[in-house]
Amino acid sequence: MTTLFSKLLTKADIENGLSIPASTLGPLPFQEGHSMNMHVHDDNGQEWIFSCSIKGNESVGRFLSVGWIEFVRERNLQVDDNVNILEEVMNNRATGTWIKIEVKRKIRLFGKDIWADVK
Repeated sequence: MTTLFSKLLTKADIENGLSIPASTLGPLPFQEGHSMNMHVHDDNGQEWIFSCSIKGNESVGRFLSVGWIEFVRERNLQVDDNVNILEEVMNNRATGTWIKIEVKRKIRLFGKDIWADVK
């Protein structure tokens, strides 16, 4: 599996939609103002469809805006949860890749911080 993107969530990511700097994703297949759907799968194999669009901002430049509020609510995501978007090559299916989303939350257990899956 290859990590495409990893981020600690902010309040804006949770309330308004996930923002991913375009520079971290390499060349994007569409221009500012266009939109597309991103199909991702969670740890349970459930497919989620996130509406994505390229936006621009003077302070941060171009970024991918991901509409994922339903996923946020379903998983009760919180500020500082860590979201990872991964690309997985599918060996048991037709050629292609599967985009996977994982979310982890830091918890303190026996005096040590560990990252637990958010399901």
